[in-house]
Amino acid sequence: MINNDKYKELIKYLKGLGKVVLAFSGGVDSTFLLKVSKEALGDNVKAVTILSPYIPKWEIEEAKELVKELGVKHEIIEAPIIDSIRYNPEDRCYLCKTAVFSMILNAAKEQGYDYVIDGTNFDDISDYRPGLRALKELEVKSPLLECKLTKAEIRAFSKELKLNTWDKPPYACLLTRIPYGNELKEEDFVKIENAEKYMMSIGFRAIRVRCHGDLARIEVSRNDRSKLFDEELLDTIANKIKEFGFKYVTLDLQGYRVGSFNETIGK
Repeated sequence: MINNDKYKELIKYLKGLGKVVLAFSGGVDSTFLLKVSKEALGDNVKAVTILSPYIPKWEIEEAKELVKELGVKHEIIEAPIIDSIRYNPEDRCYLCKTAVFSMILNAAKEQGYDYVIDGTNFDDISDYRPGLRALKELEVKSPLLECKLTKAEIRAFSKELKLNTWDKPPYACLLTRIPYGNELKEEDFVKIENAEKYMMSIGFRAIRVRCHGDLARIEVSRNDRSKLFDEELLDTIANKIKEFGFKYVTLDLQGYRVGSFNETIGK
């Protein structure tokens, strides 16, 4: 076990929960939490991953592999695009989390688990995250938040535990790529997923392709913007992304930032 007070507190907290289901995405936070939950609870932890049109297929496959490596039971639950978020309202995250975690809670209850936990961390409370209200209302436990673990600490612990997700870039569901008020269409999610997967394949790790109908707005890491100052590369990217169904391709000059569509709320 890692010799750190916060880490020991997390182990103690998890042991107090008894038997848990972890909402598992395969990201930095949920992978770290799954590893520690396995250490604290043994076979009394199960991972549940949501399969939906707005979750990239590659993320589902990565989640499957990670759970297998950690030796934890795993269940996939299919979740459709619910009617209440069809036109991407500003409280979409709250409505979506409520629906999805209600499904997970029902499955956990039927299978005899005591709690559902998720990977919300201490830094998340500083961002606009209406989904946190849903978790609180449903009494989902957030051990990383409760033990005040920051993203930097989680990455450091993950590296010490030899988890290959320790330096994985942040990633959010594809709903965040669509402007608020726009209809959610499965074909747009396919375009976005293909475009982002392509950008990752050519070396852009932190990438968002925001979908404005026929226009793709690319956000890359601020440190990666200079890589795009190459006319041949720009032409190659534009042509490739058009192959996925977009008619126009543009670059966001500010670069990638978390929840860039949240900048439009209240304006």
